[in-house]
Amino acid sequence: MPRTYHAAARPTMYFIGVTTTKSSIMKVFPAWARELNLDAVIEGIDLPLDDTPEHYREVVDFIKRDPHSLGALVTTHKLNLYKAAHELFDGVGHETELLDEVSSVSKRGDQLWGHAMDPVTSGLALEAIVPDGYWSRTGGELLLLGAGGSSLALTLYLHNRKAAGGDVPSRIVVTNRREARLREMRTVHERLGFAIPIDYQLAPEPSDNDAQLRKLSPGSVVVNATGLGKDRPGSPLTDAARFPADAIAWDFNYRGDLVFLDQARAQEDASGLSVVDGWLYFIHGWTRVIAEVFHIDIPTHGPVFERLSRIARDVTKEHA
Repeated sequence: MPRTYHAAARPTMYFIGVTTTKSSIMKVFPAWARELNLDAVIEGIDLPLDDTPEHYREVVDFIKRDPHSLGALVTTHKLNLYKAAHELFDGVGHETELLDEVSSVSKRGDQLWGHAMDPVTSGLALEAIVPDGYWSRTGGELLLLGAGGSSLALTLYLHNRKAAGGDVPSRIVVTNRREARLREMRTVHERLGFAIPIDYQLAPEPSDNDAQLRKLSPGSVVVNATGLGKDRPGSPLTDAARFPADAIAWDFNYRGDLVFLDQARAQEDASGLSVVDGWLYFIHGWTRVIAEVFHIDIPTHGPVFERLSRIARDVTKEHA
């Protein structure tokens, strides 16, 4: 059944996700808009996981045709939305062509553009978590639990960093429950001539991820990129999983039951772990897309960025 979308009465940015009303951005955006002098509002559009192609096209077509609908940030539906509605975009960024996804929808005049922002935003978040020279100093590896768009985007960032002579992990391991996602990632990497040693491991059960954890060297970075803990309950690991010593456990999620982070925190003192949630990823992800949608400059660090982060923290605490 077709969905009904009503014309926006004022400049509007949309958040296309699964449970958008639960996201902090619905409270944070108005505060940011005041700080950035934006006359704009945000509206959530909730679609079920793996929705029909028709519903994805309806959303994109509505934004394209409605004058006050200026763009959107897309989360869980990045791959499916672009697959279903790619012909509606007048232009896309290079990363969208590589990833076959859009996380940012924006307008340039009467043209609708799509961008895959995750290579930028995940890289900015990783840079804040991992200090300069970390990989070469520790010999650490990177384990990505989940082979979806966010994981692929982070590998593209690291590929570009390697090509520029930057510090990168000694090895990357990617796990996924389904072989198809691993094949898709491998295809993109082969097309790029991926510059970092990488293993693709099928892991249909959490215990399979536990096994990969045991093979990591001390100081490695373990990322929950599965969506488990936010879009769906649980963790990609069992409670018997053991993180390597001095590792960094990073969850791309910042809200939800966050079982992965609970598992890591239980070993924090004994194993010298650093445990990081997805808050900074959230901040970078939203500020990059807001800058694109409203065609404004938002720094990625420094006083303005820190002020926006602080505003977001304060607003979130007020509504906790």
